[in-house]
Amino acid sequence: MDEVKDLAAQPLKKRIFSGIQPSGIITLGNYIGAIKNWVELQRDYECLYCVVDLHAITVRQEPAELRRRTFEAIALYVACGIDPEKSTIFVQSHVPAHAELAWVLGCYTGFGELSRMTQFKDKSQKHSDNINSGLFTYPVLMASDILLYQANLVPVGIDQKQHIELTRDVALRFNSVYGDVFTIPEPYIKETGMKINSLTDPTKKMSKSDPNPSSYIAVIENRDDTIRKIKRAVTDSDSVIKHAPGKDGINNLMSIYSCFTGKSFEEIEKEFAGKGYGDFKAAVGETCADGLENVRSEYARLIKDKAYIESIMKSGAEKAFYMSRKTLSKVYKKVGFYHV
Repeated sequence: MDEVKDLAAQPLKKRIFSGIQPSGIITLGNYIGAIKNWVELQRDYECLYCVVDLHAITVRQEPAELRRRTFEAIALYVACGIDPEKSTIFVQSHVPAHAELAWVLGCYTGFGELSRMTQFKDKSQKHSDNINSGLFTYPVLMASDILLYQANLVPVGIDQKQHIELTRDVALRFNSVYGDVFTIPEPYIKETGMKINSLTDPTKKMSKSDPNPSSYIAVIENRDDTIRKIKRAVTDSDSVIKHAPGKDGINNLMSIYSCFTGKSFEEIEKEFAGKGYGDFKAAVGETCADGLENVRSEYARLIKDKAYIESIMKSGAEKAFYMSRKTLSKVYKKVGFYHV
């Protein structure tokens, strides 16, 4: 039995960890920038995909809404193609070691390091009435999420790269004192579609917290709304469909189209040479709606099956719990905690 457990802790494939907050609807940006890539990665890696509800409460949440969105996020993961037989799908708060390791790592993280985190500055401005210590130490919990499972790779967008760099620094610092305790993770950033921007302000990232619903596409919204929003998307005064600096709106739509069709920007430019923005937006809208159709229909089916979704949560938490305790026990021993 011990031999089986040791093999489970030493995967033949490289291990990946990633997660999304259940703090709002899942947008097209989340799907293209994260979940769609996760589906592809589970073929070649051992993957752990988490709903990070501990992170979500750095901003005040309505308890009933948080529970509902957590359930919906698990259903959407599966609807998008994440296979619970291939990947470990779980809820962060169901595995206590996330918070436990975060405390230890916080004692090996400098105040100055956290002060330089750009997301803390951004979120402090957005939530000036609730600048809590959780917002400040958020990157330490993120480091705990990753290091707990000895992840080799972490799929992230550019905006999260700074947090991965901090995770690496903390792991290297801990290892320099106690030996090779943690695997040093690398960021996995896909070139195309790594950041999908707002449809109303393409200089900003598409965000589920944006008060303007026209700025984002919800993965589970209806087809007509998707097409309508893309047709109304902000572009520029130029009518040439070309990916270039300063053309934020058209660049954003080209990224969306590329992610659903697999075509390069050069191929898209040739396809729409001599055509205007109206034709291009119509094509992007139809392609996006078609690409999300299977996800939406599968989600509608899964969201009604509470027993199945909860069984995925429970099974995933059990697998994650075993992996997490192995790492946490080693950390506790290294730092000198007494064990009976």
